[in-house]
Amino acid sequence: MNLNLAQKIIREHLVSGDLTPGSPIAIRIDQTLTQDATGTMAYLQFEALGIPRVKTELSVSYVDHNMLQSGFENADDHRFLQSIAAKYGIYFSRPGNGICHQVHLERFGAPGKTLLGSDSHTPTGGGIGMIAIGAGGLDVALAMGGQPFNLRMPKIVGIRLTGKLQPFVTGKDVILEVLRRLTVKGGVGKIMEYYGEGVATLDVPDRATITNMGAELGATTSVFPSDKKTRAYLRAQERESVWQELAADPGCTYDEEMVIELDKLEPMVAQPHMPDNVVKVKDIAGLKVDQVAFGSCTNSSYRDLTIMAHMLKGKHIHPGLSAGLSPGSKQVFDEILHNGALIPIVEAGVRILESSCGACIGMGFSPPTEGVTVRTFNRNFLGRTGTKSAKAYLASPETAVACALTGEITDPRDLGIPYVDIAMPEKFRVDDAMIIPPSDEPEKIEIIRGPNIKPLPMRDPMPDVLKGTVLLKVEDN
Repeated sequence: MNLNLAQKIIREHLVSGDLTPGSPIAIRIDQTLTQDATGTMAYLQFEALGIPRVKTELSVSYVDHNMLQSGFENADDHRFLQSIAAKYGIYFSRPGNGICHQVHLERFGAPGKTLLGSDSHTPTGGGIGMIAIGAGGLDVALAMGGQPFNLRMPKIVGIRLTGKLQPFVTGKDVILEVLRRLTVKGGVGKIMEYYGEGVATLDVPDRATITNMGAELGATTSVFPSDKKTRAYLRAQERESVWQELAADPGCTYDEEMVIELDKLEPMVAQPHMPDNVVKVKDIAGLKVDQVAFGSCTNSSYRDLTIMAHMLKGKHIHPGLSAGLSPGSKQVFDEILHNGALIPIVEAGVRILESSCGACIGMGFSPPTEGVTVRTFNRNFLGRTGTKSAKAYLASPETAVACALTGEITDPRDLGIPYVDIAMPEKFRVDDAMIIPPSDEPEKIEIIRGPNIKPLPMRDPMPDVLKGTVLLKVEDN
């Protein structure tokens, strides 16, 4: 039987069930990740299982969300997460080391592995050939305890890529085009698998951008083959040993299919207030912009920040707006610091923010009242920016730079800036000092709990019928 790539990886991890779409399956989980907004509860749940050490091949706890620390609560969470990671066999990525999905891609992800994360953008790992799924904290806690992850076998949607992207058109424009066609509900119960001759023209950062925003389709996950580009990326990260070549079998089939002609794509933008409200940038050119935000787990790779620096060199952002950058990881920050790319970014007037989720989740850098903000992020839901009346537009770094320079929505092709094809480094600056391995003496580790952190209350099994007063009813979105 000829299998597509998603089926092959799932089959290798099947604990129960079969590959029939819609049927219940359980899969073995190789790796887990958490972030601090969901991690505290996930680790309280894991602690309640009474298991002395995680049973996964690898588990990593990241701090990238609640980093403003305007009160004691966030700092207390960070200390709790670090101590519980040390005790239970979990790696701990310290505040400032970067956004979980960017760092995991750089330092831990491996083709052919399964990854379960307590963050919806965990599918970023599909950019290097993982089956990476976002789930609830309890699911992740159970996976760390050695339990399989239960779901219904997704349909596999084959997205064939042909041709090659034109200058100033990126992976962001690819996924915005997919969203335009399928909508935010079009991926529910499905895995999006990219294949075809166009795949070889995309470097890992573009692939990871595409799989990252598969979450906005509602997809279970998205996945690319693992090929020469994947190998080069992992070699540059000094992790070539985890590489393996992975691709769909010749002659395999998909439950649904779509074709994207890369050479025919143009710069795209998602309008408020949904990621699928997509049009060509040129169709809304001229709209006044009040803020531009660069970064996030979607578009803060080395490639993204280097092309940003090239386009800003010798220029200044428009006086009518504010611009800020959240580098995706300490590694990326180090790279642009040492290769000089940070200089034109700072000289252009872009504010440098923390390597964190930050503005993407409304954690700082909120736009003004009724403001128009152009963001290289993945979501533009009403109020997500922290300013309910603001209007958020999602675009590529190239389009965002064009908007920052002109003060209005602008197609980057209209700037007259020569395009530079950014080559990936043969070797990244690898420094894992901000990733703390678990303790070799876990029995000596005392878990640090602030006043806001209490052990999970232990209850009897749920009764057959549960009755109570309804406190809140929300609309179906």
